[in-house]
Amino acid sequence: MKIEQHWLSEARHVPSPNFNERPAGIVPELIVVHCISLPPGQFGGAYVEQFFQNCLCAEEHPYFGEIHNMEVSSHVFIRRDGEVIQFVPFDKRAWHAGQSCYGERENCNDFSIGIELEGTDDSRYEAVQYERLKQVIETLVSYYPSLELDALVGHSDIAPGRKSDPGPFFDWEKLRKALGLS
Repeated sequence: MKIEQHWLSEARHVPSPNFNERPAGIVPELIVVHCISLPPGQFGGAYVEQFFQNCLCAEEHPYFGEIHNMEVSSHVFIRRDGEVIQFVPFDKRAWHAGQSCYGERENCNDFSIGIELEGTDDSRYEAVQYERLKQVIETLVSYYPSLELDALVGHSDIAPGRKSDPGPFFDWEKLRKALGLS
């Protein structure tokens, strides 16, 4: 994989309006792993893309009525079949973490890159998702000197009590081994 002008060249680009500039002088220093499926527990389809583009139809599912007005995005979404979709360029501030804290630093969106995996907190992820996630992380670390392989957390780590993703079925050890961290 390569990054060109802050976009993964091998990803499908689906620009989201839900981003803004990072604060002056702030660069990506953290990677946050999330999970999402829309409707919850259902995989495939275009609903996640629609959600991140603010065009999710509230009438298509009861859950959508609760979330369709939210302005949310992620830098990258990795589907269960391994397809990689990018919504926000990496030099911009995607709206993925919400109220969050890493160490003593709040507002993780300011200094992080958000990667969503198609999944749920209570289901296993696909082997191809781990492989794509590894490729994306290695590409990011090679392109952005401010990122290190061990600056990798789950949404639950930066928003404990509020978020639980990517959940107990996410195999951190498998990812760390693939990245050469253990």
